[in-house]
Amino acid sequence: MRSRTLTLAAVAGAALLATAALPASASGSVTPRSAQEGSVSAADLLAKVTSCSQISNGKYKTDDETSATIPVCGKNGAVFWKADVDIDCDGQVTGKCNGDADPWFQDDTAFHQSDGKPLRAESLPYVVVPSTSSIWKYTSYGIKGGGVVAVIYNNKVEYAVVGDTGPTKIIGEASYATAKALGIDPDPATGGADSGVTYILFKNSQVSPIESHSAAVSLGDSLAKQFLQNN
Repeated sequence: MRSRTLTLAAVAGAALLATAALPASASGSVTPRSAQEGSVSAADLLAKVTSCSQISNGKYKTDDETSATIPVCGKNGAVFWKADVDIDCDGQVTGKCNGDADPWFQDDTAFHQSDGKPLRAESLPYVVVPSTSSIWKYTSYGIKGGGVVAVIYNNKVEYAVVGDTGPTKIIGEASYATAKALGIDPDPATGGADSGVTYILFKNSQVSPIESHSAAVSLGDSLAKQFLQNN
């Protein structure tokens, strides 16, 4: 639940401070996984989202300073978009996600763990959806907190949950853990990827408990297979 409105100068300054405050091993290190999650390949999923049937009333920006070029698209059993990825480090305070490391840090997430606590961005793969606006209302399309998302980047599939909401006009954001798993620099101030990220959100799905990544992978793999069959 953030709005990236800081100037580039402020961001750069915050990033320098964050780097100085963290040990060298904590700054910019990425440990990509060698294999994707689940049994459905990135290529098979991407083959089903080559064209867009736009369901959003307008398009989204990837950042404050960019043009609105990203539509939300509809498929049987899912919605998807292709965008960048900014790093969301909101929720529980951890060694990598805190006010010193992240100039946009907020200690809450839109959706909470089964114990009522905010999600833990450092360890839980989750995706941010735009807050409801005249452009698009995610809840009207069967998307809810804890819903399963297949995040695809560089021929890898990572299963995540819908874990937070973001600005009404910006799209393309996922947790620290999501980025790290995909081999993307997860630093909340300087990391992310400018393009090439596909988000497939499965309608009417919900992981329980939301903080169980293994449950997200199991359900996601099943839904991905259904998605291939139905599209």
